[in-house]
Amino acid sequence: DAVSIALHITLTHLDNKNTYTRMLFVDFSSAFNAVIPSTLITKLGDLDINTTVCNWILDFLTNRPQHVKLNNSTSSTITLSTGVPQGCVLSPFLFSFFTYDCRPVYGSNAIIKFADDTMVIGLINDDDSEYREEVQCLATWCADNNLLLNSNKT
Repeated sequence: DAVSIALHITLTHLDNKNTYTRMLFVDFSSAFNAVIPSTLITKLGDLDINTTVCNWILDFLTNRPQHVKLNNSTSSTITLSTGVPQGCVLSPFLFSFFTYDCRPVYGSNAIIKFADDTMVIGLINDDDSEYREEVQCLATWCADNNLLLNSNKT
């Protein structure tokens, strides 16, 4: 459980004198919709996932027809080739693979992830500059990976 891990890391650090922590709870805007299938497939390849599985996932995520039905009305169908489907059992796993390379740059920080929930924990002894740089690195990683930080919820 991500919350238990975060609490353990934080409380263990706070057992030391003259320490404190900073936590940033990150919310991505439409996280599952932002996944670029080709980028996901590249990352799966980096993890040595079988090519046949990668091709199946790419086929699953591209050219998906979608429409909305409300009462007796149905919208026109559009074709989606980005994102992972909301409500699909695979989507949280695929998003986790998409973000596997979002890791802390500094050993004094931790990044805890569960599906599209992300937390940056700064384990600070004296100077919080590494934590501040970590947050900047996260923002850069998000921009490079088509994820938009929701500043109203982060």
